[in-house]
Amino acid sequence: MMHFDILSVFPEVFAPYLDASIMGRAQKAGIFDFTAHDLRKWTHDRHHSVDDAPFGGGQGMLMKPAPIFEAVRDIASQASTKPYTVFFSPAGKPYTQKVAERLSSQERILFVCGRYEGMDERCYELADESISLGDYVLTGGELAALVVIDSIVRLLPGALGDEMSSRDESFSEGLLEYAQYTRPADFEGRLVPEVLLSGDHAAVAGWRRKSSLERTAIMREDLLANVSLSAEEQAFIEDIRAHKKASGIQSGGKGEDERNDTH
Repeated sequence: MMHFDILSVFPEVFAPYLDASIMGRAQKAGIFDFTAHDLRKWTHDRHHSVDDAPFGGGQGMLMKPAPIFEAVRDIASQASTKPYTVFFSPAGKPYTQKVAERLSSQERILFVCGRYEGMDERCYELADESISLGDYVLTGGELAALVVIDSIVRLLPGALGDEMSSRDESFSEGLLEYAQYTRPADFEGRLVPEVLLSGDHAAVAGWRRKSSLERTAIMREDLLANVSLSAEEQAFIEDIRAHKKASGIQSGGKGEDERNDTH
């Protein structure tokens, strides 16, 4: 069983999400569990203060080092396995599916959630790794921790029920996932590609590969740099690039439905 420790000034926010849906079922199946720790437990003043004004001036408050150091050390000392400690920071490593796969091999992970204007720089020496979810600012690290936990749990054996589910998703092979459809086959004149109704598994697999390549080339072309392509697939990508250039389509915009090679 994988265990997550979470250090936060708002530990109550985690259970509502992690006890529900897929996460809840995975917990009941003994695939993972978690403990949300209240950082204020490791404060020793009557106000349970975890922050203070930054040296040198400036707006906002910084999280103090003493409670964080004490908490991380205490949690680690009580664990049968020393947790792999993860902090969240704009200067951290960009979070990707590859990072999720690597973290899923850990037995125990401790997430330290910052708040306010961040935390005293000395706290980061406690981290085995610092992660950034992207170039934007959140109010605190709680949402980031939930995102990372969710993405890791999905990779644990048995969490999704269907073992192929996590391998068929976007980024599992470095590409965006192929387009998907369900009933009805004809919705207001919008038809499901006939190949998906054919029952020909090889043809469906071929269509899905082309759909995945097309969506990636149009929406996230940067991902293709790390994908191994056959000569035929490379020619297909070049055709899409030429079409994008001629049509003025920007990555991440509309345009996928303007082509019908795989639809």
